[in-house]
Amino acid sequence: MGASIGLLFGIGALLIWQSASGVPTAPRRGRRTVSERTAELLLRAGYTSVRPHQLFLLCLGTGAVTVALVAVVSHSVSVALSFGALAGYAPVALVKHRRRRRVIELRDLWPDVVDNLASAVRAGLSLPEAVTQIASRGPEPLRPPFRRFGENYRATGRFGECLDRLKSELSDPVADRLVESLRVAREVGGSDLGRLLRTLSQFLREDARTRAELETRQGWTVNAARLALAAPWAVLGLLSLRPATVASYDTTTGVLILLVGGAVSLLAYRVMLRIGRLPEEERVLR
Repeated sequence: MGASIGLLFGIGALLIWQSASGVPTAPRRGRRTVSERTAELLLRAGYTSVRPHQLFLLCLGTGAVTVALVAVVSHSVSVALSFGALAGYAPVALVKHRRRRRVIELRDLWPDVVDNLASAVRAGLSLPEAVTQIASRGPEPLRPPFRRFGENYRATGRFGECLDRLKSELSDPVADRLVESLRVAREVGGSDLGRLLRTLSQFLREDARTRAELETRQGWTVNAARLALAAPWAVLGLLSLRPATVASYDTTTGVLILLVGGAVSLLAYRVMLRIGRLPEEERVLR
């Protein structure tokens, strides 16, 4: 059992070293690395100052502390490793939960942003001025990125590069479409930008209303899946308070039961989420 713990810590240290090293590995064509996907997850969750390797270190630290605490309480290494694996995934689950909430929050705010842009364009403001004024007239959660856009544009005067920074910071499919529409209007020109923005605002409102209704109806399914996943591990956690009760899990049969139980719980949870998941809009205009 000691060799298994050493192997797990060695693999974790290797993954942390690779994620923090300055020489990235060459990804396959059309695919992104784990670090790139994690970086986008953090951006979409609103954690702009957190780096992927910091999240990995937090997962490793949380798992190690949980293993130590559960091992002291239950005197069972296998049970401690099981809860350590669950606790190690907890920071990632928290970031994903924050990402989902932020996507839902921004979904209701983007129509107001588009309306403000359409009003500014109709009033005769230039595109940089129209985008900058979102920092003072737009929805409060979206003001900081647009404020930084205004600061960057006043410092550099390069509209295209400032749009790229804004798109990277927002990391949202709607923001990608809006930014590219503004870029095309800036470079090509035309009188249909106001009509385009009004059409986009109407489409976003209808999409947000439809998704809100569907998510409300499927909420009980997702909550039931989470409860079914947590119930057996909550029972195991209560049993671990009595070391004599969980001593049998340190045997080969006990370890096998924990592995099979964890795999079945994870598979059932993923299948349930897959069945009830709504299609998410992907960022095709990165």
